[in-house]
Amino acid sequence: MINVGAAVDGLAVVSVLAGIALTLRARPQPAEAGGSPGPWLGAVVAAIYCNQLLFTVYVLRVHDGDPAFIARYLPPGWFDLADGDVMRAVAAAFPAPELLAASVLRVQAVLELPFVILAYLCVCRWLDPARARILTTPAVLWAACVAYSVVFGLVEWGLRNPYTTDDLILRGLSCVGTALLAGRWRQPAEPRGSAVDLLLAVGSAGALGVLVLVVYDTALLYNLGHVPRLLPVAVAAGAVLAVTRLLARRRTETPREAGPGVRTVSTGLAWFATLFFVPALPIRYALDLGTMWLTVAGAAVVAGTAVVLTVRDVTLGWTRRAVGRWLAQVSVAAVAGLAAASAALLPPPTYPEVRILLAAALFLTTATATCAATDAVLRREP
Repeated sequence: MINVGAAVDGLAVVSVLAGIALTLRARPQPAEAGGSPGPWLGAVVAAIYCNQLLFTVYVLRVHDGDPAFIARYLPPGWFDLADGDVMRAVAAAFPAPELLAASVLRVQAVLELPFVILAYLCVCRWLDPARARILTTPAVLWAACVAYSVVFGLVEWGLRNPYTTDDLILRGLSCVGTALLAGRWRQPAEPRGSAVDLLLAVGSAGALGVLVLVVYDTALLYNLGHVPRLLPVAVAAGAVLAVTRLLARRRTETPREAGPGVRTVSTGLAWFATLFFVPALPIRYALDLGTMWLTVAGAAVVAGTAVVLTVRDVTLGWTRRAVGRWLAQVSVAAVAGLAAASAALLPPPTYPEVRILLAAALFLTTATATCAATDAVLRREP
């Protein structure tokens, strides 16, 4: 019998060590014009919601609207169906609903991996296209797909149901397909260095993060009944994402070279996102299924490695005086960022990702603004 918690702990440790080693050894793939994971991510999301509609039709017609046949195998928080008049009318008009049995868990098993991989690649492209190309190297991309698929499989095993065997096979096939296809999009542009560019990237990443959480809650947990409540959140996040990406594309002027503070935040964030790619999902699930101190230690190792690499990249060739001034500058920014991030404790608890996302957005926005201000002050000094 597999001990799921111990297996997730072991996977988190292995994925942290292997992810760091593979990422540091990888060399960016050659840039290719055209192509982006964004449209493919949109297509995957559309397929996920299409499956949810078909699942609802199946439950309404074949099981009289009662999802208990599958809900009893899963924890609370799943299967809040959209069963209003419109949905019932659609279900009533659907021919041969018994053919929709595959919409129960099986389709999700195929689509969940490309959904999270493509979303992560989108964020990294916005933060640093050059480092994002590291994530599409075969070794790193395969490592991430395998790590994510294994942790999904462990969760499946812990929630065994009549469809578990099918789901595990489909997740294996999805792993191979995603690893083969997701490395095709390699952004040729180089990152821009100003504080405004960094804030636009952070805003885009935060908005996409909100949309990912909405998709998980309403679709991947089969809760179409939550759509009316979360639709305003999704619309607001979608608007922020559209505006930030439009502004980022329209910034055609050559920005002034970023100061050391902003460059530190930008470089550190890009390194952390790159190194965190492989262990991201094992660490996330270890929060619920594994050992807390081991999870925190794994994340700390990734963050510590990113800090070391950032210090190396930013301070190379500096004098002691310049390093001392830089340390004071980033210390002020870090304190300000942590103070702002503490506001993430105020909202009532929901999913852990909500507070993590809010804390990260507050920290990065405040730290970037603080560094931009201190960079401007230091430029005026002789």
